[in-house]
Amino acid sequence: MSADHEPPTLDDATLAFAGRVFQYARMGHAAELAELFGQGLPANLRNDKGDSLLMLAAYNGQPETVRVILEAGGDPELANDRGQTPLAGAAFKGEIEIARMLLDHGAQVDGTGEGSRTALMTAAMFDRTEIIELLLARGADPDRRDAGGQTAAEMAQAMGAQNAPGQLAKAPR
Repeated sequence: MSADHEPPTLDDATLAFAGRVFQYARMGHAAELAELFGQGLPANLRNDKGDSLLMLAAYNGQPETVRVILEAGGDPELANDRGQTPLAGAAFKGEIEIARMLLDHGAQVDGTGEGSRTALMTAAMFDRTEIIELLLARGADPDRRDAGGQTAAEMAQAMGAQNAPGQLAKAPR
C-alpha cells in the first residue's frame, strides 16, 4: 500500500458483523456460516491475528463448521500470523475428526505455514497419541526437524510427554 492511500475506515456495524462471523466459526454456527457463504462471504476471511475461519473452527473443535468452511473453499493450508496451520491447531487440541477432515481436504501432513513446526511435532509435544497415529499413517515424517533442529520425539521429551516419544521411536522409517 502506498503512503498516499489510507486504509478504509470501517463503521461500527461492519466491525460488529465481522466479530459475529468469527464468533460463528469459534462457536460452531455452521448453518449461519453456510448461509453467509451462499451470499458471497469469502471462506478464507481472516481476523487481525491472521486466524482464518477454518483455523478458529478447527482449534475450537467444531467439526460441522470445519466441513462447511472447507466445502465453501476454505484453504486448509492458510496459516495464521504465528505460522500455525489449521491442522496444527487441531493437533494441539487433539481433535482427531477435524484433523482427518483437513487431511482429506488437502492439508499437507508435514505443512508448516510460515513456521517450522509440523502438526506431528505439535501433537508429540502435547502427547496427542491418536493424532500422532493418524499423521504417521498419512505419511508424516518423524525425522523432520524444526528450525531449532529438533525432531517431534525430542520436542515431546522436552515437554515431558509420556507416550509420544516411544510411539515415534516405533514409527516406520
